[in-house]
Amino acid sequence: MSDPAAPVPSAPTMRDVAAAAGVSKALVSIVFRGAAGASEDTRARIFAAAEKIGYRTNRTASLLALRRNKHLGLTMSVRNSFHAELVEGLQAAADAAGYAIVLSTVTASHDERRAVETLLEFRCEALILLGTDLDRPDLAQLAATRPVVVVGRRVALDRVDVVRTADDRGLEAVVDHLVALGHQKIVHVDGGRGVIAADRRRGYLRAMLRHGLAEHVRVLTGGASESDGWRAAGDLEHGERPTAVAAFNDHCALGVVDRLTTVGVAVPAEVSVTGYDNSLVAQLAAVDLTSVSQEAAVQAHWAVRAAVERLEGIRTEPAQVVLEPRLVTRGSTAAPRTA
Repeated sequence: MSDPAAPVPSAPTMRDVAAAAGVSKALVSIVFRGAAGASEDTRARIFAAAEKIGYRTNRTASLLALRRNKHLGLTMSVRNSFHAELVEGLQAAADAAGYAIVLSTVTASHDERRAVETLLEFRCEALILLGTDLDRPDLAQLAATRPVVVVGRRVALDRVDVVRTADDRGLEAVVDHLVALGHQKIVHVDGGRGVIAADRRRGYLRAMLRHGLAEHVRVLTGGASESDGWRAAGDLEHGERPTAVAAFNDHCALGVVDRLTTVGVAVPAEVSVTGYDNSLVAQLAAVDLTSVSQEAAVQAHWAVRAAVERLEGIRTEPAQVVLEPRLVTRGSTAAPRTA
């Protein structure tokens, strides 16, 4: 039986946590407030020390509940329908994890840097960037202050988590499908500059060479919009017409289809056309576009999980989640017309 006259041990303090972790009390305060200024390794060490001496049980949970906002900042392009699908999945995943989404849009007059600054002003605890165009130094600088998850783009940085599909293999699957139908003269309308466009372009080239179609390789400069596809398709009116066009994404593909139809070229009877993203518009019966699914809901799940794992101190090592894309065949592709 305990001695009722014995002194009652005092509850652990932040000073005790600092001593146990081998850091300053000020740094412990920064970590418990969720403020910037501490590395992920330091955060993990402080929380582990607090857990060991019982501070987390007695004080940390209530303190964090008061100080944290549990906001995940999200950037998206309003012109990208696939981003809209991702946002829906991200919202559902965040709700399930007990976090809130703060959305900042990228538009023609509000670029990505300004969109990120808005999220920082709202003190978002982590950032999820959809198809970001920020360069590596900017991403590294952001990741030094809070968890950053990049969705859709290949990037290798120690503090940045990545969730994406293998864009090169997606275009390879498109070319494989077209070759299986009997196509050889396959043109790729690319996405212009950027890592995602480069990966898809590389997949096209690799597949064409693998099938022995080097003489038929042809890449046209395109982009992500319908107008980009329309403009690129104008080049198809000169010289020998291809029997198939693999576009950068669904919007670009719609521009190609519209231009071909306008000049009297039937799709797919005369030219097959494919897109990428398997967007809702591609699934419409009137469009019926063969496309590549990026599994938006699955990407959203992993993106939120990556951010939460960082914030909760579950993981400090960078995560690279690469999903396999899935080809969805529809009525915009068919065997080439025989002479």
